[in-house]
Amino acid sequence: MSASVMSMELSQSLARSGVAPLYAVVGEEDYLRDQSVAALKAAALGSAADSGFNHDIFHGDDSPVEDVLACAAEIPVFAERRVVVYKSLEKLPAREGEKLLSYFASPNDTTTLIGVSAKLDGRMKWTQALTKRAVTVNCAPLRDAQLSTWVRQEAAALGVRLHEEATQLLKEVGNESLYAVKRELEKLAAYVPSDRTVQLVDVEALRGTASGASVFDLMNAIGAHDHGRALRILARNLENGEAPLRILGALVWQHRRLWKMKEQVKSGGREGEAARTLRMDPSRVRGFLAQFSDAQLTQTVQWFLETDSKLKGGSGSAPVRVMEDLLLRLCGQPQKPASPVASVHPTPPASRPSGSRPVSNVRTVTRKR
Repeated sequence: MSASVMSMELSQSLARSGVAPLYAVVGEEDYLRDQSVAALKAAALGSAADSGFNHDIFHGDDSPVEDVLACAAEIPVFAERRVVVYKSLEKLPAREGEKLLSYFASPNDTTTLIGVSAKLDGRMKWTQALTKRAVTVNCAPLRDAQLSTWVRQEAAALGVRLHEEATQLLKEVGNESLYAVKRELEKLAAYVPSDRTVQLVDVEALRGTASGASVFDLMNAIGAHDHGRALRILARNLENGEAPLRILGALVWQHRRLWKMKEQVKSGGREGEAARTLRMDPSRVRGFLAQFSDAQLTQTVQWFLETDSKLKGGSGSAPVRVMEDLLLRLCGQPQKPASPVASVHPTPPASRPSGSRPVSNVRTVTRKR
């Protein structure tokens, strides 16, 4: 009989009911999925969780179903159970998924099979059978009240005491990624004395000085068309001494990487490689890349060139104003009509448009090969 449990309540459920032979860990929040799988593995394997003898991982886009079923049928080695994790189930073709139906009807009692997916198509027979037979672990993004509780719990686990304003800022980060909140809390635990309550300024200071964080934060804000957040990130980095040209260079570098990743995925490239490059869960790659259309990336090249020219003295505007104008354009909030882009070829730029000035510090956009 099917059952459902929230990811944040999984530990209590396991303590009450023990480990089941079949789980469906489903939801768009990658941190909750990963933590749920880790909790299930630890509960199933106990002290043998780190041995590796009874733990196997497969992926829906590159692992034959027959291999998964053969592994799930094996007897555990020096342990009571074995754990088989089947990730990216949303990528499993319907015909392949139907091969799992017989196993779902009668799973191996000494194996815990964990199906993991950002989402499942409920119209297919095998997904219907999975959700009917398995214990479903809900890993949907947290609601506001749940997010507040989660932030406080994670902070307490690290010995961090948060002022309410600091909690609210971390919640904003959590709306983007729980992994990002976890990293911020770890930094706060390392740099803020344990006898002091973390204030809003502490969170802002560490967020602004995080190595490589600003460009990824900016890209997330641009992709979400959140001009307010983009301007706040810009202000924080400028206050911490970052030069406008360096910020521009980082943006150009990241946009070119996005362009290359889009072309690779379109050509059938593996999303796992793009995920490693972009530092995100593979299930989020397509959605993230889809936020940046080819037309937008093409137009962006011209905006970068214009901004570079203005920052080097081609405009009477202050550098801060120039960067703000760029971010408003990138976020889809232009203050004036965009310049035409007749000379930019709609593929990842290997050389600069004819007659344009090169962009400082970003050789990947302007260098001739």
